[in-house]
Amino acid sequence: MSRSKSLLWSKPILLACLCLLGADASHAQGTAGQKMAESSAGKRAALMRLGRTATPAEIKAWDIDVRPDFKGLPKGRGSVQQGEVLWEAQCASCHGTFAESSDVFTPIAGGVTPQDMKNGRVDSLMPGANQPNRTTLMKVSTLSTLWDYIHRAMPWNAPKSLSADDVYAVTAYILNLGNILPADFTLSDSNIREVQARLPNRNGMSTAHALWPGKELGGIAKPDVQGSACMSNCRAEVVIKSFLPDYARNAHGNLADQSRLVGPSRGIRTDSQAIASNETDKAAAQAARAQAAPEKEATTDSVMALLQKNACVACHGMDSKLVGPSFRDIASKYKSHADAVNYLSGKIRSGGQGVWGGIPMPAQALSPAESAQLAQWLAQGAKQ
Repeated sequence: MSRSKSLLWSKPILLACLCLLGADASHAQGTAGQKMAESSAGKRAALMRLGRTATPAEIKAWDIDVRPDFKGLPKGRGSVQQGEVLWEAQCASCHGTFAESSDVFTPIAGGVTPQDMKNGRVDSLMPGANQPNRTTLMKVSTLSTLWDYIHRAMPWNAPKSLSADDVYAVTAYILNLGNILPADFTLSDSNIREVQARLPNRNGMSTAHALWPGKELGGIAKPDVQGSACMSNCRAEVVIKSFLPDYARNAHGNLADQSRLVGPSRGIRTDSQAIASNETDKAAAQAARAQAAPEKEATTDSVMALLQKNACVACHGMDSKLVGPSFRDIASKYKSHADAVNYLSGKIRSGGQGVWGGIPMPAQALSPAESAQLAQWLAQGAKQ
């Protein structure tokens, strides 16, 4: 074949090859684009499928509330005697040996009569009654409320740690302290409805509103409130303050020294010698603490061991607020106080409320030496 003929044949072949290459490239680009589109669509679909359906076990772990008709109440049983042992170990430090209260918490038992239990309505809750303190057993109208609260929130430093049997036992002991159950009684899921019929204030709750319990439990359906909202000419800030005026401070005697029928009532000193007496008492208490518990060096290891042993870290973080303030915040607040060690040591052992907010800190069962050691560590800056 001559050279000219060879060139004539090679041009069509070259053009055909170029066309095939272009088609392959176009196909490759189309395939890659399709894959990218499919990938993006898949990612969008995955984003829309975030999360998963909760398992029955997960739902059961959260669904622990008990209704007034006892729906949701787990099976179990506990005796008054078993409840007494649990109470002494985990409850008495905050609520008193006989549920008569401590310096922080209000009384649980007391203030009801056999006639109240017969009628299902506590007379001393009525207007004009001479009852200075109102206990839990005077007010509660549904036994499920007491059971559910203990199960959900107690004890203070380890909520939800009690088993169902433990809760039945503690509830039985509380009802025994209120003379509602005999000492040989065993409370269980099978007889709790009968015990509900013994509550002193079981008829004391009204259902003539829409707040609770609703139609299914006998309530009525109507708006919770009447009227329309006012949304114009509102004040920017409203400050409400409550205080005892000077002319009324001692109108009924010294409030702090008055006894109450059920448990102690907290109150400020209102007599004319209040300030002087308080200062004298404070100085005497400080001297007694110093004599009974000389300051021990607050080493880091010993302090950390005390914090863990007494569950202090359950409510206080080192640098962040949990239930209560952080240790660093406490140290910063009292770093310039001359009597910081004695003051903080007393606060640790007696508890308190109001300095850091409305959540109270219960009294801690520490020895004077231990509380002084923690107080010294705080006064030195809460160093790790």
